[in-house]
Amino acid sequence: MGLFGSKENPEDMKHDAMSMMERNQPKAAVSIYNKILKQNATDTDALLNKGLALNQMRKYSDSITCFDKLLEINPNDAQALNNKGIAMAENGNIQAASECYDEAIVADPKYAASYFNKGVLLDKLQEHELALTVLEKAISVDSRKPNAMVYRGIVLGKMKRHEEALNCFQNVCKKYPNNQDAFFQKGVQLAELGRHEKALDVFDEILKKYKDNVNVIYAKSRSKAALKNYPEALELLKQAVSRNPKVIRNWAKDEPIFTVLHNDDKFRALVKL
Repeated sequence: MGLFGSKENPEDMKHDAMSMMERNQPKAAVSIYNKILKQNATDTDALLNKGLALNQMRKYSDSITCFDKLLEINPNDAQALNNKGIAMAENGNIQAASECYDEAIVADPKYAASYFNKGVLLDKLQEHELALTVLEKAISVDSRKPNAMVYRGIVLGKMKRHEEALNCFQNVCKKYPNNQDAFFQKGVQLAELGRHEKALDVFDEILKKYKDNVNVIYAKSRSKAALKNYPEALELLKQAVSRNPKVIRNWAKDEPIFTVLHNDDKFRALVKL
């Protein structure tokens, strides 16, 4: 130790903070980043990663403050703009979030995450055609990641373009065989197209690994009902309701496939019809 002591090494602290993030301990990471920023308030890496950790903790207002400090130093930091947009959206400030994503795209037209988040935002605003355009741009900028491809398929499904959506998910499954989201959505689209036997093959395969997944159990119940296997459909629906009563009951009440069961005492008791 030196005669007058020494500060902790910022690079070592950054390594420790990243380790905390990898262990899903963002609060501990923020504490370390605060020590780094106490030594150097303009450390852009620490500001960015502290903001990311705060977003993970859902402390969105604090993360916006953090990103703003970074953007005072570097107004064209696309990652900071993008993640500030995420925080803005979570805080309900949709217009500001959209502007952040646009600014991030201008700052770095090859940063795919900004296009993806803009597409998700447009989808939530029911701007499905615009969402597709932006998601397709995200895919063209970075075709190595499946998230924009999967979300594009989801949007196509919402637009009732089920054949296109199915084709999209099939392509993702070929390219990323372990992507369970795409595989599940493939089953959903098969069901939407009335191909329930094939949909059930998908759901059964997923349930071998994730036997308690409520969304898959509900989807399987729906397909069983479509095939008029009502006893099994009701048993599966019972399992789904036990795991997430409020959501599943609302889904079941609004599901046209279950209309035939509206006079069934077991169904009525399950969904409190």
